[in-house]
Parts: sequence; C-alpha cells; structure tokens
Amino acid sequence: MKSQHGDSATPAGDAACSVPAYGHFGVTESWVGRTVVVAVSGELDMLTAPELAEAIQVASRKEPAALIVDLSRVEFLASAGINLLITVQRDIGASARFGVVADGSATSRPLKLIGVDTLFAVHRTLDDALAGFD
Repeated sequence: MKSQHGDSATPAGDAACSVPAYGHFGVTESWVGRTVVVAVSGELDMLTAPELAEAIQVASRKEPAALIVDLSRVEFLASAGINLLITVQRDIGASARFGVVADGSATSRPLKLIGVDTLFAVHRTLDDALAGFD
C-alpha cells in the first residue's frame, strides 16, 4: 500500500494509511465505502495541526462523499485544531458531508463551549457518525 501522499490509493475498502507523526501525534486515513475517516491521536495543537490539514487535503483530493475527522483519541485540542476544523468545514462546502467524532472533556467540551458544534455535526462515536451519513 502506498503512503497517503501518493495518488494511487483508492477509496474502495477499509485500507488505512499513516502520515508521518510528530512526537506523540498521529493521523490515519481509512475508508468506509465513499466516506473517508481521518483519525487523529495525541495532541492537536499549533505544531500538529498542519499535519492534520495535509492529511485532510490528501483525502479530499480523492473526492469522498463524506469526511469524518475522528478525535476520539485526541488528548488535547488547542485552538489551532478547532480553527482547522472550522476551515475544513467551510472549504469542503457542498462537495462532501463533514462531521467530527468527539467525546469527552478534551474534545467535545471545548467544541461545545465555543459553539463550534453548531457549525458541523459532532458525534460521540465513529459508528454514530457513519450512521449519520447513510
């Protein structure tokens, strides 16, 4: 399987690709039908947000019907990560549906406190998000 940075990955199947990680940070891409799931782990801050942005851009070039950013393994969500999610939601526009998986004090709470959960769908689990895009 090629790196996420190659253009030969197909959206068919449930293949996962890794993006080079910064320290404790990691990003994977997987597909469920025509929905791409970009899962993040570790701390999402101003140092790691560009890696997530790149992974989302790579996934978006494959023209998914829906994009889900899974933050269920994120331990810290800084304003840079929140701003990135807002930008992604705005940029994806009508080309694909967009949602975020966030549950708990590190992710869901900041999104709700700021009111970002009114801009895009925030789901408690990946299963909930996938069901919402059926």
